[in-house]
Amino acid sequence: MQAAALLHLLQLSSPSLPIGAYSYSQGLEAALENGSVSDEASARAWIVDTLHQVVARFEAPVLWRLLHAFAGRDEAKVTYWTERFIASRDTAEFRAETIQMGYSLGKLVAELKISDDAMLALLQRQPEIPLPCALAFAAVALEVPHDAAMLGMLFGWAENQVLVCVKSVPLGQVSGQRLLLSLRPELEAAAQVAQQLADHELSSWSPGLSLLSMQHEVQYSRLYRS
Repeated sequence: MQAAALLHLLQLSSPSLPIGAYSYSQGLEAALENGSVSDEASARAWIVDTLHQVVARFEAPVLWRLLHAFAGRDEAKVTYWTERFIASRDTAEFRAETIQMGYSLGKLVAELKISDDAMLALLQRQPEIPLPCALAFAAVALEVPHDAAMLGMLFGWAENQVLVCVKSVPLGQVSGQRLLLSLRPELEAAAQVAQQLADHELSSWSPGLSLLSMQHEVQYSRLYRS
């Protein structure tokens, strides 16, 4: 990868990106509350299971399709996968999360003026912008290779999950870094699966996670918004 593309990828994957990712746990806080996650081993099991059973089966494949759609300036496909991703968010928290972060990233990239007007107009014609849509737009505009953008998204997701565990299990900083380092082969495998799935193989079916998300909506004490 060229240095410019690598630096752009690092910026898109950085926790300092002002889209509010740190304020969401994506159901993990509810698992902490009910005791499903309580130490480093159970934290890793949770992250790996969610990565392979949920993220690699739907979120990442949708991002992959949106990367190609924006690269080809194919508005019909951008709209198709954007609408289906939003429709797949089956709890109020999950829907609000992706719309809030997508809106924030979309607003940021517009202010940064990283793309031509036609491509930006394509993004802004979407009635609602979920995070994968805004992220795919930004990666294409910054000429980040598709496979690198995929790994960047997966790493950013995993890093946020680890940080939730560091703060809320709680795990020590060394434990958190050891956990994150151990996820490298899992992230590579998830990226491979996400790129190879056919459209009819995509699935957002994760009833256990959905139930945890709904429980989190009424959880008495919480730090995160999902």
